[in-house]
Amino acid sequence: MSRPRLLDLFCGAGGAAVGYYRAGFDVVGVDLKPQPRYPFEFHQADAMTYPLEGFDAIHASPPCQGYSRLRHLPWLRGRVWPLLIEPTRERLIAAGIPWTIENVMDAPLHGPWLCGRMFDLPLYRHRRFESSWRWFPPHHLKHGTVIGHGRMVNDRHKGTLNAGSNKGAWGNQSIVTVAGGQFRKADGESAMGIDWMSKAELTQAIPPVMTEYIGRQLIAVMAATR
Repeated sequence: MSRPRLLDLFCGAGGAAVGYYRAGFDVVGVDLKPQPRYPFEFHQADAMTYPLEGFDAIHASPPCQGYSRLRHLPWLRGRVWPLLIEPTRERLIAAGIPWTIENVMDAPLHGPWLCGRMFDLPLYRHRRFESSWRWFPPHHLKHGTVIGHGRMVNDRHKGTLNAGSNKGAWGNQSIVTVAGGQFRKADGESAMGIDWMSKAELTQAIPPVMTEYIGRQLIAVMAATR
């Protein structure tokens, strides 16, 4: 039996794609920028105009910068980023097949959210998912570790967060965050379950375990409706 095909819009380097592949999909990625490390079939194209026909499901991760809390940082104020969630949603609804949109917690999405800690990853990373079908997230335990406790941003006397888990006030942390690039690449790879990306790509990715979890539920829903 052939695997269902999933279109991965705004695909980046493929964190979401690998999760869907593990769940049972064949994945095709589309992104405006070159993605030399994307692990599946890839097309460099505009996700807002790429044809949606010929697929069984769609995942989209529109740019998050315009919705991220980091946009309020003093050195980012006044910057303008595209806000593509609403037009993306309209396109996916019109396609008439199951879809999911992923973005940061403050994005205008309606649906459950996931964190790395839900899957026993040593990772604080929250992402919200809106879907055309209903799925259920796992239980989320309260965060118990303060990352970089006792230090100030760019406090060189205590060591920079970019130095990783063995320097300064970063200490021997049990939890990693890849937000803002303040992590050692090896720590981020281990925490995310990703070993094919650059450090910059890791900061934009989600761990594959998230979309594997969603994808397995979607496979079951699709099978039940055939």
